[in-house]
Amino acid sequence: MNAGKLVHMANQIGQFFAAMPDAAEARAGIAQHLQRYWAPSMRQELLRALDAGEAAALTPLVRQALLQARAGGATDVQA
Repeated sequence: MNAGKLVHMANQIGQFFAAMPDAAEARAGIAQHLQRYWAPSMRQELLRALDAGEAAALTPLVRQALLQARAGGATDVQA
């Protein structure tokens, strides 16, 4: 799946969780959703795109969720 489509899908997930009153809970929810429901290949491609600067369209909330999870935050998004 191409990076643009994954970014779009991740942003849709982020839009759902953005309605949560607690931003930390929203970031954790995004990361948990990606871990549970996305295939490893999809997560790998999204993280590769993020690292390569090809995911500029990610919303700040989704970008923060990915970076926080990767850094070992409350939840983990593993490639």
